Amino acid sequence: MSKQEKNEAGNKGYFAHESAYVDQPCDIGEGTKIWHFCHIMKNSRIGRYCILGQNVNVASGVVIGNNVKIQNNVSIYTGAIIEDDVFLGPSCVLTNVTNPRSQIVRHGLFEKTVIKRGATIGANATIVCGIELGRYCFIAAGAVVAKNVPDYALMQGVPAKQVGWMSRHGHRLKKQGSSGTLVCPESGFQYREMSPGVLKCIDWDEEVPLTKVMSGGKVLYDDLKTKEFHVFE
Repeated sequence: MSKQEKNEAGNKGYFAHESAYVDQPCDIGEGTKIWHFCHIMKNSRIGRYCILGQNVNVASGVVIGNNVKIQNNVSIYTGAIIEDDVFLGPSCVLTNVTNPRSQIVRHGLFEKTVIKRGATIGANATIVCGIELGRYCFIAAGAVVAKNVPDYALMQGVPAKQVGWMSRHGHRLKKQGSSGTLVCPESGFQYREMSPGVLKCIDWDEEVPLTKVMSGGKVLYDDLKTKEFHVFE
């Protein structure tokens, strides 16, 4: 970025490292940070308080919500819609044409991929285009996902298969007692499978942001594997 472009970015309320390229026009929200060697292409939209790590590419027409964390070496291509609070792990891959050929031009046929609120995509995972990843789903590192994913589903493997449920706080859920509810060991939030394959949190609406207290992690993941620890009780 030139000195003038850097000053303009600061005046608009976001930060872009001097090595980043931000093509205009685009819309970048307040408090967002764009780090080394990123390229934000024109007509893209990035929300407030996002973090884009080193070497992130955001193509024209991409829509990114608020509080999205994008780790190093991620390219987000035209057709992607990423909702609030999504985490994209290092070097994960998003595609936008199912059947690409160098000789066949499909610039007007990019397929839409929707990553719903709070979803996590692990490092080196691949998301084949034209699908929807549900709210707070968790895609394990290295998985290859080619079909729609339910809310809160834990997906692993190649091809990815559902192997369980993950809580909003990122912990595997297990049944507690005869009622059949699943309880997050960190937050204490209860979840219930309302119908086969449809999980809901019964203590906190999926579309309501967590409070500041609730969003502060205080316990290591491995510690919660072996004992109960409800932070917010």
